[in-house]
Amino acid sequence: MKKRQVVVKKSSSKRTSRVSMNWGVRYGECQKNHAANVGGYAIDGCREFMAGGEEGTTAAVMCVACGCHRSFHRREVDEAVCEGSGTTNV
Repeated sequence: MKKRQVVVKKSSSKRTSRVSMNWGVRYGECQKNHAANVGGYAIDGCREFMAGGEEGTTAAVMCVACGCHRSFHRREVDEAVCEGSGTTNV
C-alpha cells in the first residue's frame, strides 16, 4: 500500500485556519486466488478495478473486467490536505 504523509504547520498569528482532508481511493490489480479451493495459487491478471455502475449502487462494487468484488483488488489511498484561512476578531 502506498501512503503519502502531509505535514501541516500552524501559524502563530491571530488568524485561524481551516484544514480539510480529502481522501482519494483507487483500486489496483486483482488479488483474488481462483485456485484456492484446489490448494493452488492462480490470479486472473486483472490490472485495475473498473466499476460496473454509478457510485452508491450495488453494481459499483463489482469489477466489470474480472467479475469479482472490489475488496479483492489492492486498495491505494491518497491523502490531500486543502487549507483555507479565515480571520478572527480578537
